[in-house]
Amino acid sequence: MPQPHRVPYLLVDAFTTTPGGGNRVALVLDASRLAHEQMHQVATQLGQSQAAFITGWDGPGFEVRFFAAGGEVTFSGHAAVALAHALAREGQLPGEKFYLRTLGGTLQVQRETGQVWVETPTPRFRDPPPWQALQAFIEALGANERYLHRGLPYGIAYSGLWTLFMPMVAPGLIDALEPEMEPLAELSQKLEVATIHTYAPYGPRRFYARTFAPALGIPEDPVTGSPNAALGALLARAGVVPRWEEAIHLTITQGHRMGGPGLVEVRVEYGPAGNILGVYLGGAAVVAESGVLTL
Repeated sequence: MPQPHRVPYLLVDAFTTTPGGGNRVALVLDASRLAHEQMHQVATQLGQSQAAFITGWDGPGFEVRFFAAGGEVTFSGHAAVALAHALAREGQLPGEKFYLRTLGGTLQVQRETGQVWVETPTPRFRDPPPWQALQAFIEALGANERYLHRGLPYGIAYSGLWTLFMPMVAPGLIDALEPEMEPLAELSQKLEVATIHTYAPYGPRRFYARTFAPALGIPEDPVTGSPNAALGALLARAGVVPRWEEAIHLTITQGHRMGGPGLVEVRVEYGPAGNILGVYLGGAAVVAESGVLTL
């Protein structure tokens, strides 16, 4: 009879310093002996919408796998931020700069006082959906055309997950959304996007957001990483923020509607010609729970 396999784990809340806020993720800092199916099993048993596993390490580099409710995903921004903080807490980091080797590529992480900056996968963009398709999403979200902000870009962008971005006039309208998840999931699959990210301005370079991901088995993601990184790239590409700066910083607040507010920092770096060189997520994280799971 095979011996039970004991797997130490952490539950970490990303983009907050208060347990119960932000976005919770399950972490396994040593998954070197776990097969793919076992990682999926651990992610399911821990009951979190997303999980991250370190499957190997060498000097400043860590091999990382990310899982969502529906299976393995290329990248998870809030999980990467939580993972960096957890490694620092456990004293496993070789220095202030290290790397996460993911399915989406090798990403640089830089530690700073109280937070980390995680490089995200290179942003990509698709043509905006036709107005008829956007109207279907508006209806599924429980909104109408008057909710839309005409001066901010809508469209589809990628920084780990393909996301549809829908700008709203004010944060209050975003909080008033009552989405129908089944049609929203069907529309997402038809448009080939993983998440729908609604956002609204509330100050200079400050935005409020909600993210819906029923196509991934997550009705609403409390405080997101990848979609907010792609939002920064989308705003920069559209010229909403000035391109002449070497880097611009955005702050996105999220999670208030779900009772667990969090704060996401986004930095977009530019080359001399205004081309995007990289997008980085910044944020705090706090360990909420630790334990051992038996497989």
